Amino acid sequence: MKFKKNIIKIAVDGFSSCGKSTLAKDLAAELGFIYIDSGAMYRAITLYSIRKGFFEDQNLNSVELINSLNQVNIDFITDKNSNLITLLNGENVESDIRSLSVSSKVSIISSVPEVRKKMVELQRQMSSKKSVVMDGRDIGTVVFPDADIKFFVTADIETRAKRRFLELVEKGQNPNFEEVKKNLTERDFLDQNRKDSPLVKAPDAILIDNTNLNRKEQLELALYYITKTLC
Repeated sequence: MKFKKNIIKIAVDGFSSCGKSTLAKDLAAELGFIYIDSGAMYRAITLYSIRKGFFEDQNLNSVELINSLNQVNIDFITDKNSNLITLLNGENVESDIRSLSVSSKVSIISSVPEVRKKMVELQRQMSSKKSVVMDGRDIGTVVFPDADIKFFVTADIETRAKRRFLELVEKGQNPNFEEVKKNLTERDFLDQNRKDSPLVKAPDAILIDNTNLNRKEQLELALYYITKTLC
């Protein structure tokens, strides 16, 4: 695929467990771009906060977290099977950050303006010299408002809950389906109603509802729009 410019930025936003990460990974692999998992970055800081005792139940001591941000380093590597691995201060935390305990608190962490500011700085640094695909909740509106193409991915809540439930089962966990669904509903509300960088579809984003699409169909649809727009 030949593009009109050398460095391309693709933004993929959407709700929790809607398939946006799957789409972003597939696009990066298909196009030979760098994939950046912004959600994993927020999950890593959530895990860090839990380990440091910054939470008392669901209440966050944001002052302690903000004062510790300079001690947090987040990076990505790929394993021998080309799977993306999240590193927190050099430690492989890919499995730990996908736990329900982290999922239940990540929206609280991501609502802290100082955390979002630091993440945006890191994300822009990662994309300054190479073509990237990045997924998250504010990529097309805040991180890359100048993205060359933006997608907003969604699916109905039952479909998303089933996907998240199966993902946790595959990781060896024993989730309760109703708890998973409740967690997603709560995260939707928090993500859409936070004051700083709420989850919202950018006016120029292309909507992809994948409730009834499989992985291949979703990728083909996105590639159609990319070819039509950027080549």
